[in-house]
Amino acid sequence: MVLARFMKMTPLRTAALAGAAAIMLGGAPARAAQCGDNGDGFDAWLASFKQEARSQGISPSAIESALADVSYDESVISHDRGQRAFHQSLEQFSARRVTAYSVKKGKSLLQRYAGPLHRIEQRYGVPGSVLVAIWGLETSFGAGSGNFQSFSALATLAYDCRRSERFHAELLDALRIVQRGDLQPSEMRGAWAGEIGQTQFMPSSYLKYAVGIDGGAGDLINNPADALASTANFLHANGWRGGAGWDEGQPNFAALLEWNKAPVYAKTIALFADRLAAAAGNDNDQ
Repeated sequence: MVLARFMKMTPLRTAALAGAAAIMLGGAPARAAQCGDNGDGFDAWLASFKQEARSQGISPSAIESALADVSYDESVISHDRGQRAFHQSLEQFSARRVTAYSVKKGKSLLQRYAGPLHRIEQRYGVPGSVLVAIWGLETSFGAGSGNFQSFSALATLAYDCRRSERFHAELLDALRIVQRGDLQPSEMRGAWAGEIGQTQFMPSSYLKYAVGIDGGAGDLINNPADALASTANFLHANGWRGGAGWDEGQPNFAALLEWNKAPVYAKTIALFADRLAAAAGNDNDQ
């Protein structure tokens, strides 16, 4: 899921002196001490953030296990500043993503996961073609989940002034995932903006929507059925209507925009799902 990438937010700059004063007085600062436009102040910011996390009820063991080796990652900032593809037309954007190969691969996965996808649709109302389209666009069906260390990526973006408020909250939620025992920090590797799993959940969405197809929180990294069920859970919770259409102008397009705020991305999901549904339908007609 790439929700975080497209939310334009005014950077919140918290006074460094206020944070420092809170530390000197022995109290945890309400917020991490400052943001920055380069890595020079990152270590001081991280020390302040750790204090804040403790004040939010996160255990010292979870904080240290997740943040002990965190560092400022310049490549994350480069990715964050370089998102030009989302200004392309639908034809330009989708041409490299919805290909003959991806449709063929997606069709084979619809067949392979037909049982779980049927159960998921019965539970949440979301067809397999939509879920497999998202899976393909997000990680090439699990082949490209990303190899960024999630805590370094999230901490870098939480410290960076451009969208610090948004990622500050995501970093706290990532710590909560560790604290409740869902994942170890070493397992949390993914995209540059902190998304993890087969369909790329931000930590906040992981906490809200991660489910196992057979119950529990699920394994969104190693179990495609759990990732697809969680994706359907997200869409259902954000207004998906079973049996309704998903193209632009139809009832479920709004739910796709909740998955990704970029209209061209939501339109590409719809296009991919249309082609997968048509491919599956052609087989059923034969």
